[in-house]
Amino acid sequence: MRSATAALAFVEAVGFCSTFYRFPEGVACLWEAVVGRPKPRWPRRSHHDDGVGLTWQLKDDLPAARRVYYGKLLRGRPLLVALDLFPAFYALVRGRQRARDYLVEYQAGRMSLTAKRLMDALVGEHPQYTRELRANTFLLEPSRTREFERAMAELQQGLWLVKSEERYEPTFSYRWELVEAWLPEAVAEGRRLRRAAALDRLIARYVAGAVFASPRRLARLLGVPLTEVEASVSRLGRGGVLREAPIEGWPGRWVVAVR
Repeated sequence: MRSATAALAFVEAVGFCSTFYRFPEGVACLWEAVVGRPKPRWPRRSHHDDGVGLTWQLKDDLPAARRVYYGKLLRGRPLLVALDLFPAFYALVRGRQRARDYLVEYQAGRMSLTAKRLMDALVGEHPQYTRELRANTFLLEPSRTREFERAMAELQQGLWLVKSEERYEPTFSYRWELVEAWLPEAVAEGRRLRRAAALDRLIARYVAGAVFASPRRLARLLGVPLTEVEASVSRLGRGGVLREAPIEGWPGRWVVAVR
């Protein structure tokens, strides 16, 4: 894989993939696709490695062109997500919420004070670059960097904001935007999508790429209760999308995609 066109086709085929991290559950990895082999060893001089450099460029270029979503969605790890699958993630994480509903989350104790202050600033004015956002929330001091980063990770995992650009000149900086302002149509679709339908869509797309999966692994990967995953797998089985396939020597329930 040597081009943005090929990388986009890869992301759209698998639905979602990591950039460099290799999930134990077998999530597709962009770096592996770029170098053309599984489990590549991290090079000693990564800054001069063609595979690492191209992967890094692609994970910057595709989201900047608004061709995929990029953010920390699973276990705090960054993912590239095909735009047609993004509404399913949104429905699962946020349901019918809009950006303004961050106040509901904060009042219910499900959002930290620092994350709430960052949302205050971004709802008031967006997009903002990192330094501007930190200044507007009084988080510029080096001693508050970890606090800022934790809150930003929290807001990314909650699909409240998205990194819309990585700027290298005149200095390196990220630009942050509200998810619903960056992908308004996808967010609107996600708000209309029922949770069960969203989970069905995610699991079907994942298993089609991973070849096989177990409900327990899916529940762990997606952060969804096992009962919901079991119900989804049953629905997809009745619909002819998945079928059970016991694997000799492996305990538990396993499913594969119906080709």
